[in-house]
Amino acid sequence: MVTTDKTLVEQPVPADVKETRVVMKGVSWETYKKLMAEVGDDRAWRIAYDRGVLEIRMPLEEHEEPKGLIESFVEAIADELGIEVRKLGSLTLDREDLTRAVEPDTCFYIQNEGLVRGRKINLPEDPPPDLAVESDYTSSSVNKQTLYSALGVPELWRYTKKTLLVYQRVEGGYEQCDRSLAFPFLPITEIPSFIEQSRTIGQRSAVRLFRQRIREILDSESMGNS
Repeated sequence: MVTTDKTLVEQPVPADVKETRVVMKGVSWETYKKLMAEVGDDRAWRIAYDRGVLEIRMPLEEHEEPKGLIESFVEAIADELGIEVRKLGSLTLDREDLTRAVEPDTCFYIQNEGLVRGRKINLPEDPPPDLAVESDYTSSSVNKQTLYSALGVPELWRYTKKTLLVYQRVEGGYEQCDRSLAFPFLPITEIPSFIEQSRTIGQRSAVRLFRQRIREILDSESMGNS
């Protein structure tokens, strides 16, 4: 059993949000690794660790549903493009040399899929995921953009307040942009509407509509290049 006498603070969240989040300060890298080894991967909660500060949170239902739909959308894009992607969910991304770690809501290898196919990911020997996704319904006590940037993740999507924000990694952090690095043709501003439609027509129907939209865009691009 991992024990620690470090400062433990339960973070306040809005009254209408039933999220459990605990922050521990002064946690050594060794303690963090022991905790992760003991609890294993079969757990619902996720972590972020930044040089001694460990945040543990339990995702909300409101948080999980958009994340699952975004996963389906990325898979639909890959199918329509006829490319491989490797979805690794909340893969633990950590580097001892940086004393930083984070678990995205989901992540994908796209451009680098062939380099890591079938491999157990081990940073920094392996490249980081090409795309990480965060579905935010409450604020974090840890600056996750700083973590993702330090770990070298080139693209970050953040779904929050019915809006999808896209960031590309630049020197010193991330820059918000209006197009995806992995999928430049993707109509970013339209994605939230498909997520919202799922609430009335169902998730799979929303995914089918999204797939149809992607086909229309790709067909239009193909005709324009012919």
